[in-house]
Amino acid sequence: MEVVVKVDDKGRILIPKKMRDRVGIRERGFARVYLEGNRIIIERADSLADRYYGIIKVRKWPDDLDKFLVEAARKWWSEST
Repeated sequence: MEVVVKVDDKGRILIPKKMRDRVGIRERGFARVYLEGNRIIIERADSLADRYYGIIKVRKWPDDLDKFLVEAARKWWSEST
């Protein structure tokens, strides 16, 4: 699939919906953009929240999540060394 798109005065382009749908780029989602030679490559990039969603199972979320995460990391570190 190939299309020609116009670059606006701010350097933006519109990726056609059929192309976004085909590779899974969603509204307000993320895309990875990088150079490969003289080409600009655009790929779908999942957010870190989506990538790690559900990795930690918690029966009840603590009042202080930061303190909980520090303690969980400390416990994991002590058990893995």
